[in-house]
Amino acid sequence: MSNHITSDPPSRRTPEPVHPEHAAAPGVHRHLNLIAGQWVPPSGGAYYSIRNPARPGECLGEFANSTAADVAAAVGAAAGAASAWADTPAPQRGAILSRLAQLLDDSRDELARIVTLEQGKALGEAAGEVGRAAAEARFMAGEAARPVGSTYPSERAGLSCQTVAEPLGVVATISPWNFPVVTPVRKIAPALAWGNTVVFKPAMLTPWSAVYLMHLLDRAGLPPGVVNLITGSGSVAGEALIHDARVGGISFTGSTDVGRRIYEGAARRLARVQLELGGKNPAVVFDCEDLDGAAREIVAAAFLCSGQRCTAISRVIVSDDQAEALAGRIVDYVSRIKVGDGLDPETTMGPLVSHGQLRSVAQYVRDGIASGCPTLAGGRALTEDPERDGYYHAPTVFDRVPADSPLALEEIFGPVLPILRVHSFEDAIAIANSTRYGLAASLFTSRLGYVHDFSRRVQAGMIHINHGTASQAHVPFGGVKESGQGAYSIGHTASEFYTNVKAVYVRW
Repeated sequence: MSNHITSDPPSRRTPEPVHPEHAAAPGVHRHLNLIAGQWVPPSGGAYYSIRNPARPGECLGEFANSTAADVAAAVGAAAGAASAWADTPAPQRGAILSRLAQLLDDSRDELARIVTLEQGKALGEAAGEVGRAAAEARFMAGEAARPVGSTYPSERAGLSCQTVAEPLGVVATISPWNFPVVTPVRKIAPALAWGNTVVFKPAMLTPWSAVYLMHLLDRAGLPPGVVNLITGSGSVAGEALIHDARVGGISFTGSTDVGRRIYEGAARRLARVQLELGGKNPAVVFDCEDLDGAAREIVAAAFLCSGQRCTAISRVIVSDDQAEALAGRIVDYVSRIKVGDGLDPETTMGPLVSHGQLRSVAQYVRDGIASGCPTLAGGRALTEDPERDGYYHAPTVFDRVPADSPLALEEIFGPVLPILRVHSFEDAIAIANSTRYGLAASLFTSRLGYVHDFSRRVQAGMIHINHGTASQAHVPFGGVKESGQGAYSIGHTASEFYTNVKAVYVRW
């Protein structure tokens, strides 16, 4: 296994290198890095291109393939801006975030189209993502002016004791390709609210949304150097960012294996980390009176973003006596999914993000079929020539999947839903806890006793009762086990990552 830091496993990355001596192709826009408020070319002169996963022959643009020197310049710009930004009154920082939220709302249609073009998700999903980003930015605008710190009663007369929160300093934010707007905002907005400066590296597959977001921050009035954008590979730009001693903290969302390598690198210099990693999220269905409602919630949570979501419901654990009825309803809702180009208003599920991701998902499906698991829906890629016709895979449902199957244990990150049948609620709890992940978990039941037992015993950072795995813009978000490390994001808990606590004693 490579020791390089990437935001996506190598099999999922398909950007094409552009030779430094070649100019951008006719009609193809070349995008630069943003450092200290200026758009600058990469020091090595190299670029890479990205393509539309629905129509891979369509080049969407060329982006800087940054070097370690570019990263050093961006970190230097962020370090140079840190003192002035930390001294900016918090309500003024919040006002900039409020303007950002409004600009996101105003730009929803245009930005959603960019997300659909580079990531593939249905246009309605993309618009919802932009709206969610605006909501999180708006919440963090308020956080900037809320109290941070505490006053303690003193043991001695004439002495006061209190804690204050100070910015961490320069923060590196590394985001994934599946949510290229909301995840960066989720990292950048709290960093700014609590007085930090940022170097932002988006995933190689989805840098266009990141460039657009930088323009919105500029229009919101953010001073130069407070947020800097570096595009390029994780193995070069990511590595340099992780190991720069001037970076006080690293916020990363992506695969568990990559997160582990980031954690190891950060630990060598005692840098703080916030890691949002993989998941294999169960939906347990036991003594549920509303099976139709459960199936509707499960299918929505399983196939949103073509299943390329860390919080996707990725396995169903159901009692034997309700399995047939639930499976039938799940298949019925899956049959209503319309797979197609995300720009088509009738599409409800777009392509996978890359040919590599399609190959990975298709291999899991072939292995599941070969192992004898009944296929209730899907089971195949939808195009004979993906590089010409797009990276489409049918939403797939397997039944009677053994608990030790890779379908039940591994994060597939695609539109594949295995159904596992169990005899008892105890078995359901044991299987729910049987993976290395612990991000989200859902329970669909009509029995209050099961609600209490599930909430207490299931090893997950987020528990959902009688609904899918959707989070809200002000509620802490994170996981346990190999699904996360460090402070939860979203909401006030993010301050635990973005600030240092200082205790102050004063004798009067």
